[in-house]
Amino acid sequence: MRDNPGPAVMAEALVKTYPGDVRALDGLSLAVQPGEVFGLLGPNGAGKSTTIKILTTLARPDSGTATVAGHDVLRAPDRVRRVIGVVAQRSGADPTASGRDNLTLQGRLYGMSGSALRKRVADLLDRFGLTEAAGRAVKTYSGGMQRRLDIALGLVHRPQVLFLDEPTTGLDPEARAAMWAEIARLAADDALAVVLTTHYLDEADRLAARLAIVDSGRIVAEGEPEVLKGELRGDAVHLTLRQAAGTGVLALLGDLPGVRETTVDGVTVSARADDGAAAVPGILAALDRAGVPVAAVTVARPSLDDVYLRYTGRRFDAEKTGAKTGEQTVEVAA
Repeated sequence: MRDNPGPAVMAEALVKTYPGDVRALDGLSLAVQPGEVFGLLGPNGAGKSTTIKILTTLARPDSGTATVAGHDVLRAPDRVRRVIGVVAQRSGADPTASGRDNLTLQGRLYGMSGSALRKRVADLLDRFGLTEAAGRAVKTYSGGMQRRLDIALGLVHRPQVLFLDEPTTGLDPEARAAMWAEIARLAADDALAVVLTTHYLDEADRLAARLAIVDSGRIVAEGEPEVLKGELRGDAVHLTLRQAAGTGVLALLGDLPGVRETTVDGVTVSARADDGAAAVPGILAALDRAGVPVAAVTVARPSLDDVYLRYTGRRFDAEKTGAKTGEQTVEVAA
C-alpha cells in the first residue's frame, strides 16, 4: 500500500494563458484517487495536454495550485518527478537502442542498479509481451509494441501516478484493443493512479472509473460515465438533413410533445425524447410540413457524445471518436 492516504492528484483553479491571449486553462480543478483510472475527455485544444504539462512539472500555471502524491508541483517539482510516470503522445524511447537497453537506462536515471534493475526490466518485458523482441532496436517495433514499451518505461521506477497522454492515437484497432486491456489492469497495480487523456469517447467510456469533460480550459462535467449518461432521460434522436436548416427548427420541434433539448448544427439536428422510436414519426412529419428534407434519422440510448452535447452545446466528430454505439439508423427516402 502507498504511504500517502490522500488524493493521488489534486488541482485547484488552474489558469494558464499563452502568448496571444490564448487561455488554455480557465480555473480547472480536479481530484484523482489512488487506484483510479481518471479520464480527461475533450477535443484537441480543450486544455487536456496543458493540464498534464502542469501536473508533470513541464509547465507552470499562471495561478492555482496542484499536488501529486502530496507534493506541490511548484514547490517540490523534483519530488513530483520521482513519483510519476509519463507516457507522452510521442515516444520517448531511443529508436536505435534495444527495448531492454531503453528500460535499463530509464531505471538507472531513477537510481536503480544491479539485480533489482535487471529483474524489474525482465518483469516488464514479460508483462508487456516484449521479451522476444527485447534485443531488437526499437525502430523495428510495430506501433503497438512501441506504445507498450512506452508504458513500460513509465513504470520502471514504480510510480504512484501514471500519466497517459493520448496513448492509443495512431494505433490500429487490434493494437488499440490490446492497449485498452493493459491500461485496465494498471490501476490494480499497487493502488496506481492513472490519468488518461483522450479524445476518443469509446476509450473514456470503457477505461475510466471517473472522467471529466474539458471544454475551453474548464471542466464542464465530471463523474462516472454511466452516471453521466444516466442523467440524460429518454433517448437521443439525431437527424441528418439534406440541407442546412435555420434556428426555426428549434421552435418547430420544441412544440412536439415529449421532445426537448433540441440543437441544430448545420445539417445535424439532435434532440432528446422520452420515447425516441415513438417520437420519430411526429418529428419527420413536422419537418416535412415545414419543407425541411431529412436524409437519415438515428435513435440511440444516451452516450458520452450526448453528455458532451448537453454541457458544451456541440457534438464530437463522430468519425474520430467512434461514439455511435448501439444506434439504429434509418435512411429516409427522398
